[in-house]
Amino acid sequence: TALVVLENLQLNEKVTVPKQAVGVEGSSLYLKEGEVLTVEDLLYGMMLRSGNDAATTLAIAVSGNLTDFAKQMNEKARECGANNSNFVNPHGLHHPDHYTTAYDMALITAEAMKYSYFRTIVMSQKARIGEGESTRVIANKNKMLYLYEGANGVKTGYTKHSGGCLVSSAK
Repeated sequence: TALVVLENLQLNEKVTVPKQAVGVEGSSLYLKEGEVLTVEDLLYGMMLRSGNDAATTLAIAVSGNLTDFAKQMNEKARECGANNSNFVNPHGLHHPDHYTTAYDMALITAEAMKYSYFRTIVMSQKARIGEGESTRVIANKNKMLYLYEGANGVKTGYTKHSGGCLVSSAK
């Protein structure tokens, strides 16, 4: 999701949270319909706090709907050589047709790590996002950043169906 967003939107671009993103199950930033944040803030919220509402907001900002965004994700995955994946949503919540492999995630992550701003986000331990009453201070859920010397990213995940998941990097 982050890779497709970085290739299609500007970090300082303002995005309005659509109704469809409010109340998405799982981890959340508790975004409100009509709230306006930058792409950068939403990327931090998605990557550090696993904000499924942020992922949904960004997907709709890129493609107008989740189906078209998933098509873009799958096209990008194939470009990266990730041939054993199929994405149907931007947040990774369970769906029988949504799957990937550790190898494919490594390929996609390697491509994303070419973006300096992606590297900055995923190695951040904390971030302050939003403005005014919408300001949030968030901490990264990736404990590898604290527990493993040299760790510099990337992303944790969890669903009831898959259990704990991790894409990690270190230098």
